[in-house]
Amino acid sequence: MTRSTITTGTTTGTATATRYDRRMYALMNRREAAALYATAARRRAVVGAHVLMTLASIAVWLLMVLDADALWPAFVLLALVLPWCVATGAINAATRGLLELRGRMLDERQLAERDRVRALAHRITTGILLIAAAVMGAVTWFADVRFEGLAFAALFSALVIHWVMPLWVAGIRAEDDEPDLYGDPVAE
Repeated sequence: MTRSTITTGTTTGTATATRYDRRMYALMNRREAAALYATAARRRAVVGAHVLMTLASIAVWLLMVLDADALWPAFVLLALVLPWCVATGAINAATRGLLELRGRMLDERQLAERDRVRALAHRITTGILLIAAAVMGAVTWFADVRFEGLAFAALFSALVIHWVMPLWVAGIRAEDDEPDLYGDPVAE
């Protein structure tokens, strides 16, 4: 570990930053693909595409589990991986690594924003799970449909949505970049 001065956001602080921390910070702050997320509309489009690809991946994976003999879902899943990763990278770049960087690499404003994003994502996920439980309960109660066979699929879907919801919320909440007036924020 080395001791270095790190500039993040608008403040400069002294922190213990490893080579991994500096590399991730540099990676999350690259601007080559900035055209993908330069405006709020483009960020919403990338997040929307990411949501659709995530839901499609869940559906295809569940088809693979339910019909182990079918080979086509595996190819569809493989085809979804690359664009899903590109969209994930674009969202992470738009948020400048808000959720991926360690806390010591973020300033106070970024730490507070990360806490707000996680709290909002938690509330959204809780609402989705509440609605899903209520719908499944109502269908079971009134229509006498049993969901025992789908319990794993429902839990897996909930886990995936819980996992990526903070990324989606951060991508939607990200603001447009301000012009770079002070140069490269990473002290080498």
